[in-house]
Amino acid sequence: MKKYLIIGTVLKPQGIRGEIKVMPQTDSPEDIGAFPFVSIGGAEYKVLACRAAGGYAYLTLRGVADRNAAELLRGQEVLADRENMPELPEDRVYIADVIGCKLVTDEGEVLGEVLDVTPARTDVYSALVGGKTVLFPAADGVIISVDTQAGVVTVNGRRFNEVALL
Repeated sequence: MKKYLIIGTVLKPQGIRGEIKVMPQTDSPEDIGAFPFVSIGGAEYKVLACRAAGGYAYLTLRGVADRNAAELLRGQEVLADRENMPELPEDRVYIADVIGCKLVTDEGEVLGEVLDVTPARTDVYSALVGGKTVLFPAADGVIISVDTQAGVVTVNGRRFNEVALL
């Protein structure tokens, strides 16, 4: 498992005092404020303040004192140490742990490998199946189980074939 997980992306500086606007990849923008430190561009920063507005997180970081310093962070991923991640409910997993999992049907047929998950109301998975990238939603009845420890995502074969964009 990865030591650091992506929790957001720096969009731009916000104001002149070094605050940055972050597009969160967490359940809510407020979640980012729970992390004492974040890593951006290979450097670790102490989170001094976090506020949320309009679906975005606004961070004030130690060592980012002005707009020029904040501008250098534009477009970079915001990472957090896995040790600081909150405990997830039993039916939830981190996207980073799903990427690379084997994709199999409920009948044991190996379809391929999960390449990515795009968060949305209904998450959209992309997988490498038969040498092609296939997209499929995590709609009702498609995904049966996700076992990140075993590295396996099990789908209902019939439903998968109905909804997958082949």
